[in-house]
Amino acid sequence: MFAFGRKKSARLGLDIGSTAIKLVELSQARGTSFSAIHVENYAIEPLPPNAVVEKKIANVQAVGATIRKAVARSGTKVKRAATALSGSAVMTKVIPMSATLSDAEMEAQIQLESDQYIPYPIEEVNTDFGVLGPSDSGGNLVDVLLAASRRENVDDRVAALEIGGLSAAIIDVEAYTMVSACTLLSDAGMDRTVAIADIGAATTTLHVLHEGQTVYTREQGFGGHQLIEEVQQHYGMDRDQALQQVIEDNLPDSYATEILDPFKEALAQQISRALQFFYSTGTFNRVDRIVLAGGVAGIRGIGALLEERLGIPTAVANPFSRMSLSSKVGSAALNRDAPAMMIAAGLALRGFD
Repeated sequence: MFAFGRKKSARLGLDIGSTAIKLVELSQARGTSFSAIHVENYAIEPLPPNAVVEKKIANVQAVGATIRKAVARSGTKVKRAATALSGSAVMTKVIPMSATLSDAEMEAQIQLESDQYIPYPIEEVNTDFGVLGPSDSGGNLVDVLLAASRRENVDDRVAALEIGGLSAAIIDVEAYTMVSACTLLSDAGMDRTVAIADIGAATTTLHVLHEGQTVYTREQGFGGHQLIEEVQQHYGMDRDQALQQVIEDNLPDSYATEILDPFKEALAQQISRALQFFYSTGTFNRVDRIVLAGGVAGIRGIGALLEERLGIPTAVANPFSRMSLSSKVGSAALNRDAPAMMIAAGLALRGFD
């Protein structure tokens, strides 16, 4: 059945990164299949230096002002957004609880026993929980995932969105958002063991999914900053010039051999090291596929080199590959930016739950 004339449900995902705000509006005609998702608007807006430090908002006003610019650039009219906290800002614990308890009773019990699970006074944190399913502990128990974060982490994001003209509908966790985003990929192999390397400006985060569930996450202090700094020093550019030239792939021929190739080799070593840490946990000794996300993943040749060095099939993420685009969204620009939009796309997708 066709969806002409059906009212669309629009959702906004907003990723507050180390160097940029990434925003995407997705819509889905009500009553249609999951595949009928439409990209209405998107934008990437650079943040001022040090507005976000180690994935924490250091300057709420600057982040809020940048969000406002991203909203204006995108053209979205949606005012409620989903955003996320980094894994390092969130404590999680799986707790077995009686399956007979209601959500309200579970919440009350967690509040009473919070000192067993959370190393901060309960009034200093925001908490949430979700039932995962039957517990391996046996009996009439279910496993409940408890997530907690210091209140200022949540409050800073809520305040920044409000300055940007938005309200926070959902505060998620990046690791779980990445799982949602991976369901958008046509060839992620979600029934197997998949490593997602999210290569950001300051950090590379390895998420390992097994049969669609996160089993391992590790952050390493390596990212696109190293590449930009090398370009700055080598060619005498300021940060903004270097970033623009790298994005446009508009550098002298010497760039490939003198700067880009060594950076790609260093990145391969970082991901290989992260995988070795994962294997050392003893549960798994291999991954079936690597998916590259983050802004650096869009640089030419990185996927092919990693596949060659690590001997593991590797693909660059594009969460929009099966979506239709509005006339306001340029396909070439979106395809270029797609790897950096995984978190934002996963957040927008949460709105359809």
